[in-house]
Amino acid sequence: MLKPGDKAPRFTLTDESGESVSLDQFRGRTVVVYFYPKDDTPGCTTESCSFRDNYDAFLSRDAVVIGISADGAASHQRFKSKYDLPFHLLSDPEKNVITAFGVWGEKKMYGKSYEGILRSTFLIDGEGIVTKVWEKVAPKDHAVDVLKSLT
Repeated sequence: MLKPGDKAPRFTLTDESGESVSLDQFRGRTVVVYFYPKDDTPGCTTESCSFRDNYDAFLSRDAVVIGISADGAASHQRFKSKYDLPFHLLSDPEKNVITAFGVWGEKKMYGKSYEGILRSTFLIDGEGIVTKVWEKVAPKDHAVDVLKSLT
């Protein structure tokens, strides 16, 4: 997993509308990239809605919020519409960006191990450097924790 001080991998992915979004287009701004396992599941919904509910505060700090999962554009579009999410949801079905950030790995649930997206968030400065990393995120108050790092 990337750590503070690392250069964030450059990427271009498709959002929920089929538009290409790249990290480079936000050069000069703080970018919050949160990786989540699956659209419209309880934890991912809680986390995404927390970012939605605090979105104006992120904008007031000139920060961009981007969610990334392996779900496709159609799934992202339904999820975004259902919960009125105001930020980009990017699709990484090949898991290239997910792997580059180091958030694909072993997870355990009910005593079983499996591979999946490790719920994590990265704060990236205007020069593309990772300044803070949150691993094993608790979805409920996570956006507030990220906001505190921007003040």
